[in-house]
Amino acid sequence: MRTEAAPAPADLGRVAVLMGGDSAERQISLASGMACLAALRARGVAAEAFDPAERPVSELNDHDRAFIALHGPGGEDGVIQGALQAMGLPYTGSGVLGSALGMDKCRSKWIWQAMGLPTPAFRVLGPDDDADAVIADLGLPLFVKPLREGSSVGTARVERAGELAEAAEAARAYGSAVLVERCIEGPEYTVALLGQAVLPAIRIEVDETFYDFNAKYRSDATRMLIPCGLPAEAETAVGALARRAFAAIGASGWGRVDLMADSDGRFWLLEVNTIPGMTDHSLVPAAARARGIGMEELVWRILLTSWRHGETQ
Repeated sequence: MRTEAAPAPADLGRVAVLMGGDSAERQISLASGMACLAALRARGVAAEAFDPAERPVSELNDHDRAFIALHGPGGEDGVIQGALQAMGLPYTGSGVLGSALGMDKCRSKWIWQAMGLPTPAFRVLGPDDDADAVIADLGLPLFVKPLREGSSVGTARVERAGELAEAAEAARAYGSAVLVERCIEGPEYTVALLGQAVLPAIRIEVDETFYDFNAKYRSDATRMLIPCGLPAEAETAVGALARRAFAAIGASGWGRVDLMADSDGRFWLLEVNTIPGMTDHSLVPAAARARGIGMEELVWRILLTSWRHGETQ
């Protein structure tokens, strides 16, 4: 099927848009998937919804490629990517390694530290670890996060020592180990990557304590500032940092890198999202619009990552 020329929609064959799944982010994934499905069909792609929580993955054998709109464990952590790769089915976005490392906040931060990239100090807090020792090491305030979740699911900001145990217990609903991270006080930014392009940085402002699940997907008070207010040189630098962080963990195709700026204007890497949300509240579509890329074109370009990466990913 593959040709040297840029493909037409018909060249891409039958496309399964993977959405839903059984992670804590199922509902967001369904919303993202339906938005992508509509955009692909409007572009003329023979696309259909496929929920791996309701159908066996083996039924994908009669498709030509997969557009992955699954969020969280099972969809964004290399599991579905490995299954698709074993089936020989091209898929969008990062491969197995980049997906797995992007979902694992601890290992992605270890890699950044080894490369000298700035990321806030952190500890992994196991069920038997001493919370007081963590506070003595990192100070307050802190962020407490499930080690392998997205969309700020299970994340809490801890202002006082007595809050850490409760926040850690809530995060353990999504896995036994949790990440405790020093809080960077300052504005939050995000940078979307699409192929080789760095999209405009977005400054995020919220009325909540931090950019939590409600602020991301429900609140109409969340403000996405584009332009982000940075001088051109600083925005170029933060884009370059995001690209380095993305490449460092083996991510590819498309995604988003989240960062904080401290009071000195230094940027700190928080995490990579290899399959960011694609709802009407989501950041990547907003960044693309600022570059003049509408939803149909954005989703089309994401689909082409399954073509350009090659049939074996």
